[in-house]
Amino acid sequence: MEKAKGDMGRFVVNCILSGLIVLGLAACTAEPPEQRLRQTVMAMQEAVESGDAGDFMASVSPDFVGNNGLDHDALERMLKAQLLLNSKVGLQTGPLTVQMGEAMDTATVRFTVLMAGGSGRFLPERGQMQEIVSGWRDEQGQWRVYSAEWEPVGAR
Repeated sequence: MEKAKGDMGRFVVNCILSGLIVLGLAACTAEPPEQRLRQTVMAMQEAVESGDAGDFMASVSPDFVGNNGLDHDALERMLKAQLLLNSKVGLQTGPLTVQMGEAMDTATVRFTVLMAGGSGRFLPERGQMQEIVSGWRDEQGQWRVYSAEWEPVGAR
């Protein structure tokens, strides 16, 4: 009986050690910061296209500042208004140019985006092409945009 308890104890310890090894290996294969940032940008695009302002805003820092002093709450109101105005929103993002900070916890992302919206019928009723420069930081393992400037393509 004592031998069975000893074998069971070793079995439990081995299972725990095996689990820790697997978790350790998973941590070693964590995605690089730039890849996680690119995924965040794509998730934000998908959130807008699906009409989910909450998912989009989850990646916006509370201290966000945009054009003309636009803050976090004003950005959320603007996004919700656009989603109400346009039952169908489409975004076509150009290639992302990502410039990572030295510590890999900040980044600047530049891209163009074609935004189209309307009733969702055959053709969009509204559209704009914008150049966007955005500032990002890793906040406790999640990339969040803390600043952004945008202007119509060719305005410079």
